[in-house]
Amino acid sequence: MNNEIHVLAVEDNDNDFYFIKRNLKSVESRIFHIQRAIRVTEALELLSSNQADVILLDLSLPDSTGLATFYEMYEKHPDIPIIILTGLNDSEVGLQAVQNGAQEYITKGELSSHLFISIISHAIERNKLLQKLENALKEVKTLQGFLPICSSCKKIRDDKGYWQQVEEYITTHSDTQFTHSICPTCTQKLYPDLDIETDPKN
Repeated sequence: MNNEIHVLAVEDNDNDFYFIKRNLKSVESRIFHIQRAIRVTEALELLSSNQADVILLDLSLPDSTGLATFYEMYEKHPDIPIIILTGLNDSEVGLQAVQNGAQEYITKGELSSHLFISIISHAIERNKLLQKLENALKEVKTLQGFLPICSSCKKIRDDKGYWQQVEEYITTHSDTQFTHSICPTCTQKLYPDLDIETDPKN
């Protein structure tokens, strides 16, 4: 992980923001650059032109409250890990946000500086791994279900109704690449004059 972490703290309470700043003092292996927004609209405006590695999000803001606050941020920036900041009585809401895409939730005032930094670092790394996994899954192409195939020429009919050679269809729908050779049976059929010993298993 880069030792410089850009944090967007979306928090309207001055005391809670002080808690964030106090606990994110630069340490040996981390330098935190903290920006603050007190409204969702302000946060989204900042994100349109500024880099953020993680978002610390209070769910009770002047222009948005509850899970709707998280959903609006997550919908616009699903690639940035979001850590929910909750009060003592809001842990259930924080858990619901995690179940719907937030990386973690933190109860304000209950964490040491070391643990706070650790949660943020892990959230960023976990989000990177999830992004890599999602990208890998998007690139995986699988063949499944029934394939209409001509019983005579063995061409396959694609989803648009066109008939394609088997290798062309499979290459398009998977990562398989073809090399061509001639099997022993076809060698004897096409080149009967060639004296080639063949093994039926090859």
